[in-house]
Amino acid sequence: MNTAEYLIKCLEELGINDFFGLPGDYNFNLLYAVENNPNTNWIGCTNELNAGYAADGYARMRGYGAVITTYGVGELSAINAIAGSMAENIPVVSIVGVPATKCIAEKTCVHHNFQDVNYYACYEAYKPVTAAAAFLTRDNAKLEIDRVLKVLVKEKKPVYIAIPLDIATMEISDKKVSYDWTSDEENLKLAASKIAAKINNSQKPVILGDVLIKRFDAKIEYKEFVSKSGIPVTNFFMGTNIIDMDYEKYIGSYYSEYANPIAQKAVEETDCLIAVGPVYTDLNAFGFHLPYKINNHIAIYGTYVYADGERYENIKMADVLDQVSKLIDKKEIKIEKPLIGYKPIPADKEALSSKYIYPRLQEFLKENDIVIAETGIIPNGVAMMKLPCNMELQTQTLWGSIGWATPAALGACIAKPKSRVILLTGEGSHQLTAMEVGNMLRRGVKPIVILLNNKGYTIERVLSDNPDDKFNDIMQMNYSKFARVFEGDIWSTRVNTAEDFDKALKVTQIMNKMCYIEICTEKTDLPELTSKLISGFKQDKKSEQKAIPEQYCEPAPVQTEAAKNISFETVVHKGISEV
Repeated sequence: MNTAEYLIKCLEELGINDFFGLPGDYNFNLLYAVENNPNTNWIGCTNELNAGYAADGYARMRGYGAVITTYGVGELSAINAIAGSMAENIPVVSIVGVPATKCIAEKTCVHHNFQDVNYYACYEAYKPVTAAAAFLTRDNAKLEIDRVLKVLVKEKKPVYIAIPLDIATMEISDKKVSYDWTSDEENLKLAASKIAAKINNSQKPVILGDVLIKRFDAKIEYKEFVSKSGIPVTNFFMGTNIIDMDYEKYIGSYYSEYANPIAQKAVEETDCLIAVGPVYTDLNAFGFHLPYKINNHIAIYGTYVYADGERYENIKMADVLDQVSKLIDKKEIKIEKPLIGYKPIPADKEALSSKYIYPRLQEFLKENDIVIAETGIIPNGVAMMKLPCNMELQTQTLWGSIGWATPAALGACIAKPKSRVILLTGEGSHQLTAMEVGNMLRRGVKPIVILLNNKGYTIERVLSDNPDDKFNDIMQMNYSKFARVFEGDIWSTRVNTAEDFDKALKVTQIMNKMCYIEICTEKTDLPELTSKLISGFKQDKKSEQKAIPEQYCEPAPVQTEAAKNISFETVVHKGISEV
């Protein structure tokens, strides 16, 4: 088969049946390969950035995703989405159709190029935001495809493949290659025995689960490990609902000092932290308040492990959890079970606010729902909910690119067509990528969109010195009417009171169509957790004592005597290169 057909077939075998992107004359051969494969579909999006976000949402639900763009203008439009996938361990394949090898060899200045021709500029730009990148040639096409897809499977991070026009139609071998890998047996045995010994000798152990458990497909092994251990279990925000919230040893989410003191005390006073899949960041861990470094305890990542500060490479998370489960003794630890979730609040005719929105959403959610929550204040409202068993929560907490959630919801709908997908987004974020609402209707998917209209960038208002700064204002729209601009079967409404919001949610239960609810609040309305978090962050900023602990900071570069003697004036007058 030809190169394009081979690549699409390999990705189909990894579970990618839907490819997102935009057509361009340099990638037509790739699109034909998608359309001619009976098991794959082309999902055209409104722009490349949205396509990248949609592939990201798809990959979160299906394991892997793919986006196809054209050279230069298309791939650079998508690069922010790929960078977000890199930050959050989302395995997306960025496939780019580029001009023919003759143009490349002769540096011909064809369209989508610079006047000073550099055909490898975008390829070089993608290297830092992908785990592997390849530029295919006549000699390396199959080898490079197989190489980068092995990285995709092992690292669970995005990869990049540039395919010239003529290489896409070149015949190559279709010999199958296994992209799976196996754990290093010796390292696995050493790490598992060391971890088990430390757990068995501990008095106050605690398990901290997080999002990489999902990314590296280890949820089953993690739940078995938690159950076998008998150890109290908590999670960072991105790891919410990996463990059923009614589980007897679940002590609620860790919010640092802002909520749930039971989990805070357990995590901060433990003599044996077992961190599984942690992503230790400011918003995921609600600040940098742990009195120790996670990797100095037990930290189990996707492909490596830390045990008492010693690192063991090339071992799968699932294998480590499975082996440790066989070696540990079950603990009998009494716990204090915290109250989890919001208390119900009756609907009334008062203005809608966070005090009603999130408790009501908590009641609205069902088992097996998929919730896509946009960055900003919404995740803080969701964080305090008690979620149903097997409900999937997806956020972009680390990268935090506003606009991600709307196309990501499209990707989730395509990936899981039988699941109820609920998009929670703010109007500021929605304006960036709202055209994908039309694509949702075009594809016949039926998410429930709940759009929070609070008259601007509310999270930026509360972070800035002056909440009324004009740069946090945005163009006001009637979003419920906007949703009906597109051709398709959609029900939309705008609500201003708790009573009306309650009625709107009930209507969605009987609608066999896409539902779009615009909820309006005051611009300063915040979830309680957001208010606490902002206050704490501002206090940290002002207090040197509560700055980021030294163990999380990179050491300052050593300055040579010669460098110390270079003055600013010298640099200005002589030039940096000469200095």
